[in-house]
Amino acid sequence: MVQAFHYSFDMDNYMTKERFSQFREFASARETPFLVTSLGIVAKKYDELKKSMPYANVYYAVKANPTEEVLRLLNERGSCFDIASVCELDLMLRLGVNPGRLSFGNTIKKARDIRYAYERGVRLFASDAESDVRKLAENAPGSNVFFRILADGVGADWPLSRKFGAQPDVIFENILLAKEMKLNPRGISFHVGSQQLDVTQWRSALKTCKELFDAAGKKGVELDLLNMGGGFPAHYTHPVKETCVYAAEITDYIREFFGEEFPRVIVEPGRYMVGDAGILVTEIVMISNKERESGIPWLYIDAGKFGGLIETLDECIRYPIYTDRTGEANDYILAGPTCDSMDLLYEKNPYRLPSGLREGDRLFFFTAGAYTQTYSSVFFNGFPPLRSYVID
Repeated sequence: MVQAFHYSFDMDNYMTKERFSQFREFASARETPFLVTSLGIVAKKYDELKKSMPYANVYYAVKANPTEEVLRLLNERGSCFDIASVCELDLMLRLGVNPGRLSFGNTIKKARDIRYAYERGVRLFASDAESDVRKLAENAPGSNVFFRILADGVGADWPLSRKFGAQPDVIFENILLAKEMKLNPRGISFHVGSQQLDVTQWRSALKTCKELFDAAGKKGVELDLLNMGGGFPAHYTHPVKETCVYAAEITDYIREFFGEEFPRVIVEPGRYMVGDAGILVTEIVMISNKERESGIPWLYIDAGKFGGLIETLDECIRYPIYTDRTGEANDYILAGPTCDSMDLLYEKNPYRLPSGLREGDRLFFFTAGAYTQTYSSVFFNGFPPLRSYVID
């Protein structure tokens, strides 16, 4: 006999069995698929991070889960926010967040969007290209700018390499250009990759940051801001170190390169903050055997790559999956409901689930609070975007 959890998933890592019973009662009255986010878990994650890194300013990455109740909770707790577009800016302003607590962290920006953000009070921007520096100088004069360096994302389940950032020599030139154009170059940023399992990746990036701080200082530009981006992991199927362990090692790395007088430090948690707080509830639509004598059965569910589970691309993110069924286990290939062959979740690494699964059974994808609802398509194949609810 096997547990109903894939990889012997331990419920106590997420919520008590009593709490899950309450959640299941809430979910039973709602049609799948949908996401449920626990505000209590979001609050717990925020408090853990602040306790572990009291010197750091938290800028929650809104794109991870922009549910208004989540944003209000974090705002009340004192969080700042990393926004990626003027639409996110409008959302935060509508919720009453002071624009001084916002960072426009997307390095890819239209001139008119820069101007729009500036006119509404945003004064902190990310940059990684000469073109963007010139747009900032023209449309957000005198603003504070931090510059993103390349990071290769080694060790991350969802790397963020190549597209964002630039080599240190390019960043150095952009820092000097920003100063020349009357902007206020403040510091350096990096992102070691989302769901980063190798804490030593922060050390390598921090070493480069220190080198740029020193190089800029020799040219009369005193940098004082260190933006370490995201990367703190959520609890999927692979074991991860606890927040305090990551924080202690990263703090030691900062001290190694910057001494006891830290610059201003920013962290931008997204997945870490809301991943563990979400459960995506799906229903089995069909179970199919494509070969008469052998082969792995296919299990089709009503949420796929286009319905919130895009991070299964290349099977990068492996969600812990729970079912009420118990008994002998079987391997299953998991796929979504749409008429697109790309809508395939796990084939190279099938999931081992109870062999007694039936059409109509529900599957619960844990650690699904980040990058699910916001990644779901608008109307592909006529399916609506993933519905979202919150519980305390």
